[in-house]
Amino acid sequence: MSKVAAMLMASMLSLSSSVALAESAKLVPADTLAHDGNMLDRRNTMFDGINLTEQQRQQMRDLMHQARKDAPQVNLEQMETMHKLVTAEHFDQTAVRAQAEKIAQEQVDRQIEMARIRNLMFNLLTPEQKNVLNQKHEQRMQQLSAQLSGVQPTSAQKPSSNSNE
Repeated sequence: MSKVAAMLMASMLSLSSSVALAESAKLVPADTLAHDGNMLDRRNTMFDGINLTEQQRQQMRDLMHQARKDAPQVNLEQMETMHKLVTAEHFDQTAVRAQAEKIAQEQVDRQIEMARIRNLMFNLLTPEQKNVLNQKHEQRMQQLSAQLSGVQPTSAQKPSSNSNE
């Protein structure tokens, strides 16, 4: 039960700032909660280090603009229901689980839509740009794998503090 409670608290904390931003609206676009401004310029690390042409940038902006309009909505009522369950006098694990699953499914739907848009954006790239992107992805995966396994990054990736060179 502590894992479920920790998951719910993490979800509640991440979503609580969204509630403040949403003010009195009942539904807000998902990207409003996750992104501040132009996703290509601020949030989308997928294309970091890729030199895009102005035409590619514009096509990606157009895709993101359309995605924002069509984005699955974040349901503030679902978040409010979860808050009521968490703050209830008696904990109802079955109700919390059902509510958490609803919220999780909505998040899955948003992630699927974002993956679809990123796929469209990826397919705007030239073969050379795709190769650079894939190489950068592989580097990030190696760094993450090293971090998860407790292995320190190589000196080329991060300067060593123990080096006497």
